[in-house]
Amino acid sequence: MTAMDMIWHSLIRLKIWKDEHGQDLVEYAMIGGFIAVVSGMFLPNVSQDMRTVFSKVASTMTRAASTS
Repeated sequence: MTAMDMIWHSLIRLKIWKDEHGQDLVEYAMIGGFIAVVSGMFLPNVSQDMRTVFSKVASTMTRAASTS
């Protein structure tokens, strides 16, 4: 039995290839990333508007924190 055969049989015995625990989370993360990239490509004005909104919120929070 070669070393490769021993590794293959060990993987099958440990069920590493059949373990699907946590697979859904990875798939959802990939879908979310894909949506973010596509929306950034096709809606550049929206991303700029969102950046403006978050910038205004951040500056308002900074001003409020410095006056209190």
